[in-house]
Amino acid sequence: MSANADDVIPSSPSSRRAMPLWPMLLVGLVCLIGTAAYFASNYLFHATTSTSSVVSVRPSATLLVAVRDLARLETTELHMEKVIDLTDTQSRFFGLVQGTDAILLVASGNVSIGVDLSKLREDDVSMDAKTKVATLRLPEPEIFSVHLDEKKTYVYRRTTSLIAEPNPQLETQARQQAIASIEKAARETDITDRAKRQAERQLRTLATGLGASSVNVTWR
Repeated sequence: MSANADDVIPSSPSSRRAMPLWPMLLVGLVCLIGTAAYFASNYLFHATTSTSSVVSVRPSATLLVAVRDLARLETTELHMEKVIDLTDTQSRFFGLVQGTDAILLVASGNVSIGVDLSKLREDDVSMDAKTKVATLRLPEPEIFSVHLDEKKTYVYRRTTSLIAEPNPQLETQARQQAIASIEKAARETDITDRAKRQAERQLRTLATGLGASSVNVTWR
């Protein structure tokens, strides 16, 4: 028996095609991103436009860096002259006869003395933030260099006896002896005290220029 059109049974709601969920999820995600962007921009705006700040002042560090920038502070230079009489004695004929090769060198040299500020430690330089009193503890002055003035150093006399041979190293040895003698003479003077006084004057000028009211200088 054939069924009539009115007898057709309609399909149930569960058999209809389900509506996709991704459009709703996409709309929700966009709303979430927009809300987060709003709060983030609002936070950054107030953070960057905030007028409250804390400033930390460390005057001792500034002073320490400024002093160290001077590196080697050359305070004094000495000009000294020495006469070096050097003789090379040579034996001949089984020691029965002796010959000589002699040199007389007039040496003129310069000695540079100062304070090596690269040896400063962190606690060697400080400045009180309230009183502006700076304190410096410095290493002892030292000799930086000793060199001959070539324009004023010359061989005054060179004599070689008949049975001796010229010593090619004799002038070099005389120059080395001159440098050693000049350095020794410099250490025997009051050059250390003079170097200290000069260093104290220069560093006091630097520290007061950086804001110190007074400067106390001591030595190790």
